[in-house]
Amino acid sequence: MKTIAKSYPIYKTIDQAYKDFILTQKHPCVMAKTLFMTDNYHLKVYQSSKQTEVLNNILNDLEAFIDQYDFESNTFESFLAVFPFEHYETEIDFENSLWQTLQQLHELDDCDWDPSVSDNPEEATFSFSLKGRAFYIVGLHPNSSRIARQSPYPTIVFNLHVQFEQLRAMGSYKKIKKRIRKRDKKLQGHINPVLKDFGKDSETKQYSGRAVDSHWKCPFHNTKPTT
Repeated sequence: MKTIAKSYPIYKTIDQAYKDFILTQKHPCVMAKTLFMTDNYHLKVYQSSKQTEVLNNILNDLEAFIDQYDFESNTFESFLAVFPFEHYETEIDFENSLWQTLQQLHELDDCDWDPSVSDNPEEATFSFSLKGRAFYIVGLHPNSSRIARQSPYPTIVFNLHVQFEQLRAMGSYKKIKKRIRKRDKKLQGHINPVLKDFGKDSETKQYSGRAVDSHWKCPFHNTKPTT
């Protein structure tokens, strides 16, 4: 299994490592490349993905990210939570950690679920909600089987769900999706088998990057269901 991150030199900054990962390497996501070329990304480094104090800091940073975002524009931005002091030997280890972190963030969150998406992880219209806004989650780590997800350090990317709806409204979604999947197939040899469009299957299967089987069940439990 090829692991891009192992070939990285020692960088002066973590930000520089991610610019290399996205811009210098043959990363298939053209949206990510655009964000990094235009500096429309928000990268924050955290000591731990499990400590309550740190998780509250993440929630505060996500709230600030949401507050500064112009929902009336067609500008696209992403929030990256990077955990350089953590290491996962296997995809299962990372997947378990990812869902544990998301569960804790949910339980600490003081906002209602975004009403534009389902709060049931088994439904095809589910999207993760924090601070009242829906996010499509992308887990990255050096030992991912997907080359496109072999980031320098364990990372959780928070992409606002509304941005994908904006792409659909602009008529650009299908074109960009086709381009990304073509590039991913060229890089990996095949696209990630769990990829499905929103509304066709639960996006939770895509969060960790591991090719989960048909028996996989999302470990997330909504403790604040919509009434």
